[in-house]
Amino acid sequence: MSNWQQRYDDKLLSAKDAAATIKSGDHIWLPVGAGEPDVFLKALIDRKLSLKDVVTHQILPAKPGYFDKESSAHIRHDSLFVSGASREAVHQGWADFTPSHFHEIPRLIRDYWPVDVVSVVVSPMDEHGYFSLGLGVDYTWEAIKKAKSVIVEVNQGAPRCYGNCQLHISQVTHVVECSNPIPELACAPLSELDITIGGYVAEMIDDGSTLQIGFGGVPNAVCEALKGKKDLGIHTEMVTEGILELAECGAVNNSRKTWNPGKLIGTFAWGSKRLYEFMNNNPMIEMHPVDYTNNPYNIGRHDNMVAINSTIEIDLFGQCCSESMGPKQWSGTGGQVDFFRGANISKGGKGFVTMPSTAKNGTISRIVPMLKEGAVVTTSKNDVDHVVTEYGVAKLRGKCLRERALSLISIAHPDFRDELREYAQQMHII
Repeated sequence: MSNWQQRYDDKLLSAKDAAATIKSGDHIWLPVGAGEPDVFLKALIDRKLSLKDVVTHQILPAKPGYFDKESSAHIRHDSLFVSGASREAVHQGWADFTPSHFHEIPRLIRDYWPVDVVSVVVSPMDEHGYFSLGLGVDYTWEAIKKAKSVIVEVNQGAPRCYGNCQLHISQVTHVVECSNPIPELACAPLSELDITIGGYVAEMIDDGSTLQIGFGGVPNAVCEALKGKKDLGIHTEMVTEGILELAECGAVNNSRKTWNPGKLIGTFAWGSKRLYEFMNNNPMIEMHPVDYTNNPYNIGRHDNMVAINSTIEIDLFGQCCSESMGPKQWSGTGGQVDFFRGANISKGGKGFVTMPSTAKNGTISRIVPMLKEGAVVTTSKNDVDHVVTEYGVAKLRGKCLRERALSLISIAHPDFRDELREYAQQMHII
């Protein structure tokens, strides 16, 4: 038996015993989505009544379980990006929301936020005593450096990845083993609207570009439309199913990247079992902390960097609300601004804000004179480049307010164009 295996065995606990190490008042950090420790969290929830003022900090929690009023007095969730699992709790005041740019979270952890415990899903340990945090390096890497206790949940389904994501057994306090499947993220079928918007974006992406692309209908449609392109590269935050398909068909080979050539770079992954298997021991893929992947100046080191993100609504000035419905928090800033600013720095870079032109079955325009009362400005008018709906593309960067308003009105749904034009005239924009 190797020395590392002996140390592993010495630190091995049941999930129940690992959860028993948590004390009232502890601040627990958890990674994004698929890296969420399943059996440890369940064991922690089982003993919630014995705890008080425990706080969990996380982006995009994968599963509900303690986001209710009763639980909040014992284990309160602090969401850095709201998900479907935590949204109702945030709206009801049973959970908190903390805004930040994704790339800044590691620094906030270093300088401001308390870290008592980190728990994260990792790959099985190798013969040298290393685990991989490939599913969720994100801010978790920085939290591990500050934590008093590091609890790893070893899962056979977690990929072993290259990059700055290796955690040694000597850095681990407790080991828990889990045989449950890694959470998967299903892809919904593409709508005609997704395909139309995705097609407009894909037409403007040149061979050899480096992409940041997210998850959802339009991003997946963009990936589908890009399968005929050549020598694309990936520098992104989330590694997705669409990216997997682009790599499999040969459109993505990272050969013309001007930074990290030959490498597909991300900070977390969430998709299918097939995606996790593709990532496992794949030397093309490197996973890094988010202050590396999402630093706008690192992003801008790529020539022809393309950032593709969505928004909820945009006003005639070009201000994007991508995270709230009026004052109600829906998601978070995430890396949207990080990548739009990086693309603007990039030589030949492009940024695309994508959205359907309407909501609620065509009854509401997503292009509005002014954002709703209480709506959050996620991406400022100074950072927006292109806006894309099913009616075309509006180029805003470098344009005056009059030109911006006219361009946005031209890609609004025809039913709302006259009304938008009247508002623009009343506001003395046109």
